[in-house]
Amino acid sequence: MSLRDCAIVGYAETKVMERSDRDVWVLSAEILEALLDQTGFAKSEIDGLVMAGLSATGAASMFWSQTTADELGLELDFCEQVHIGGCSAVGCVARAAAALDVGLCETALLLFADTQVRENNRRDRNYRGEWTDPYGVMGAPAMFGLLQRRYEAVYGLDYRVLGKLAVTQRNHALMNENACEKLRVPITVEDYLDSRMIADPIRLLDCVMPADGAAGLIMTTGRRAKSRGLGKAVIPTGYAERINFLGGESFVDVTRSGHEVAGRKALAQAQLDVREVASFHPYDDFLIAIVLQLEALGFCKPGEGIAFARDTDLTYRGTLPLNTGGGQISAGQAACSSHNLMEAVRQLMGEAGARQVSNTANALVTGIGWINYGRNWSASAALVLVPQA
Repeated sequence: MSLRDCAIVGYAETKVMERSDRDVWVLSAEILEALLDQTGFAKSEIDGLVMAGLSATGAASMFWSQTTADELGLELDFCEQVHIGGCSAVGCVARAAAALDVGLCETALLLFADTQVRENNRRDRNYRGEWTDPYGVMGAPAMFGLLQRRYEAVYGLDYRVLGKLAVTQRNHALMNENACEKLRVPITVEDYLDSRMIADPIRLLDCVMPADGAAGLIMTTGRRAKSRGLGKAVIPTGYAERINFLGGESFVDVTRSGHEVAGRKALAQAQLDVREVASFHPYDDFLIAIVLQLEALGFCKPGEGIAFARDTDLTYRGTLPLNTGGGQISAGQAACSSHNLMEAVRQLMGEAGARQVSNTANALVTGIGWINYGRNWSASAALVLVPQA
């Protein structure tokens, strides 16, 4: 598969909403309309749909992508729904690129939409009802609390550095008009340290806030993008994922993740050294996840993530701009966790406004899947993007 022969030529997102007064189909239609206006494509030219989110339960989920095509009035040659948790957004880019590469479609809509607050989209978590809920591990804060406690026991942990990560991302969200308004409030390291405990040692300001919203991309072949005169484009140059990392081992170091494998592979495919990453957009449902990814991706050695975060300027003006839209923690977790992907595309197109980074040579975006029993997260993904030359 040649990722470089594909181009992201349009992006759109709604404001992240604490609770939406519009349902998921209305939000999706708004995204499609915005993308068509932006790129000049007609709806009839969209012949591929790769989507994530728009959560459905039970048997209905088997037909969700077809239902989406019907609701949006799309007649397609290729249709796929991606289910790899928080890796799904970046995973959609790779799967759309694969479909474009082999000619299954020529122009694809990548659609991410959720109304997880407005509607009850609870999904069954199989083993959890029997093996974790009875012991009080009843959600992501508790699970990440266990990961963070183990990391602290092995390497030590400076909570003021986690506070720095929270403040850096919140300051970015203040400049992002699409961030959830409830979260666009300045915070300090002391605010982080004083925030109430949710699942010791996870504090309120460690946590992501689920919200409603939608986002989307238009991807097409490089040849078609040029023939349409679409000069602004973003090219995927490297992608990899690892599912069920160390799943065959009975006792696993939970401070490690599949980004050790996926990150190395994606960067090699993009012919990029980790020290050359211009901006970093990691999946950030909890602050400790950022630290673990810094280590797994090779920005620093295991156990050195806190020191790296402490000593590195992670602001949009810094040496390694981090989640310049605010990340999910300070912008809100919406649109199937695609916010960081959208921000990377916006930055590479030079359209980030007050928070625009100076170095747009590339961007690294990651994803995290859900947590297996007694493991770190199940799915890890890494995507490298560059602006069209």
